[in-house]
Amino acid sequence: MAKKTKKVRKNVVRGILYVKATQNNTLVTITDTNGETLAWDSAGTIGFKGARKATPFAATRAGEQCGQKVRKMGMSEVEVRIKGTGAGRESAVQGVVSTGIRVTAIEDHTPVPHNGCRPRKKRRV
Repeated sequence: MAKKTKKVRKNVVRGILYVKATQNNTLVTITDTNGETLAWDSAGTIGFKGARKATPFAATRAGEQCGQKVRKMGMSEVEVRIKGTGAGRESAVQGVVSTGIRVTAIEDHTPVPHNGCRPRKKRRV
């Protein structure tokens, strides 16, 4: 039985960059225009642990790593969709830009509650 080789998709020029910046980590995902994931990385997969995952530096490194992966596939420009309020919001995008990928648009998809769920009862001491 032959060993199955990993399929590398070539000549994808345009894509979408999703950045999910939480309080504890930053996830960077790059998809094609249909939404199929080409590469992803997070501050945790690079090797940062604990509180250091939530830093802008860790988010920059995750963006750089992810940008290099799709650069090999021939990607040159991305649209950016950011979600969350974490520290690595802008720095993850700067990491991808530093690999030579051009940003065409930036959209903020952070969910905002329209007076959301009922809060917990007040603590009585």
